[in-house]
Amino acid sequence: MGTMMKFLLLTLALWLLLLVYMLGNFYTGDPSTKSSHDLARALAELEKMKQQNEELRRMADELRVSARDLHNDQVQMSQDVDRVQLLQEQLAKCENDANSNNQQAPATHVGYPSKKHEQLQRKLEDGARELWYLVKAQLKAMKGDAQASTVKDRIDNLLLDVGDHQRSILSDAQQLRDADGGLEWRQQETQALQDLFQRRLHYLQNPKDCSKAKKLLCNLNKGCGYGCQLHHVVYCFMVAYGTERTLVLNSQGWRYSTGGWEKVFLPLSETCTDSSGSTRGPWKGEEKSKDTQVVEMPIVDSIYPRPPYLPLGIPEDLSDRLIRLHGNPSVWFIAQFVVYLQRYQPHLQQDIEETAQKLGFQHPIVGIHVRRTDKINTEAAYHSIAEYMEWVEEYYQLLQRTQEVKKKRVYLATDEPNLLTEAKKQYPEYEFVSDNAISKSAGLSSRYTDSALRGVIIDIHFLAHSDYLVCTFSSQVCRVAYEIMQTLRPDAAASFHSLDDIYYFGGQGDHNQVAIAKHEPRTPQEIYLEPGDRVGIAGNHWDGYSKGINRRTHKSGLYPSYKVEENIELVKYPTYPEVEENS
Repeated sequence: MGTMMKFLLLTLALWLLLLVYMLGNFYTGDPSTKSSHDLARALAELEKMKQQNEELRRMADELRVSARDLHNDQVQMSQDVDRVQLLQEQLAKCENDANSNNQQAPATHVGYPSKKHEQLQRKLEDGARELWYLVKAQLKAMKGDAQASTVKDRIDNLLLDVGDHQRSILSDAQQLRDADGGLEWRQQETQALQDLFQRRLHYLQNPKDCSKAKKLLCNLNKGCGYGCQLHHVVYCFMVAYGTERTLVLNSQGWRYSTGGWEKVFLPLSETCTDSSGSTRGPWKGEEKSKDTQVVEMPIVDSIYPRPPYLPLGIPEDLSDRLIRLHGNPSVWFIAQFVVYLQRYQPHLQQDIEETAQKLGFQHPIVGIHVRRTDKINTEAAYHSIAEYMEWVEEYYQLLQRTQEVKKKRVYLATDEPNLLTEAKKQYPEYEFVSDNAISKSAGLSSRYTDSALRGVIIDIHFLAHSDYLVCTFSSQVCRVAYEIMQTLRPDAAASFHSLDDIYYFGGQGDHNQVAIAKHEPRTPQEIYLEPGDRVGIAGNHWDGYSKGINRRTHKSGLYPSYKVEENIELVKYPTYPEVEENS
């Protein structure tokens, strides 16, 4: 059992080193933006590190005392050596990163903070999360293999202690990110970028002469549910933005409402909703269609040739600002089209406000979306309410480090009417906010009705306005809520936990990552990585590993999530010089 002892001690040491790593990143940047506050904060961090070091020593002493009991345990854990090696690798990486960050020459930049600072800050937070996924999954596996109750008890205690250390690091990192004007800058930059882009869309959608404007015609009635149809229109809108064509939406005979799109949302244009034109034809590519006044768009699954203006690419002219500002620039960009499309009619806005008051929707609150009925075992697996609530509790434990939480609220959106009663019974310490009438309207027999449309819009609204989101990204409703969430505060990229997929957009281009560290496979399921390799990600297993294909070797398999970073595709969208910033 010496290997297991080594694993436990290395786990504790790794959390201590992450604190050192955080301080190393803290000292990287332009000295012109630093002040005496930095020294005070650094000393406070060092004092906290000393206290946590004492706590780690105490935990290590307890583990040493129990070594005899562990040695006598007969449980065989054949993967212990691999787990120790993985943690040793991560330990060495943290040491190297901390050293390299401390040795960097001061950057010269205008404004606060630099893009490098923001990327390192997010990398630190993501690394803490991924390490927690790894440790949590491995310790749970050990507990499942263990037979002695003393081993199980110690693993439970270690999970509690390591989880608390992870939340401490995340809390400190998030507060550090907002210190010294960081939060104010983020809020201002978010508002400036969003205002600029929304005015670009307004300019595109309101030509001076509709009879001469080039148009792109999109048919709303794709044969799928609301979230899927909305994303279909978003795809059309992105191509319209890229080709500088006014988007015209045909929503006659909409399966959700005979009144069409404008029964619940504002028109896409104030000056041009007429699809007529001197010439009309199907999409043949940007170049071949350039002389056609009205171009009809197919669904994204069958478009050919594929335009460059598809997710997950972002506009090149805004890329530096977006990458600096946001943890997932691709989702931020998609979200801008979603919020323009979903501008509520006054009666719907009033309905939502009255519903919020009736249900008692207040902050803090976590939104969970539990999909059942026709999706189970076709598009998604079954997940118990306990799987969602595990991550709800994680969020509230993190929140309680910075503020008092008098009531833990959960907004429950589901198509299973009986789930609300079950949730209240199992988790009496939570206040569940939900409308069972919406759950009933989401049933198969009434799904495509005016009441069902109202229900899905309201669910998406409250999920997006929640402080944290727990759902399955296999669901379009969940992804729409996550998209809208990005427009409501500076950076909500990490304000979610998905029980299955990573974020994706149906019909998107390749989602690639870039290896930043070498990886030698230890099992047949893993793949080899060299720094610089492009990796097409298929999914994150939320256990420290992701699955994908190395595009250089064409091998598919698992790889440690922390050894890659996102490869954001930059697309040459039009820059719309007619729309000036802050005008």
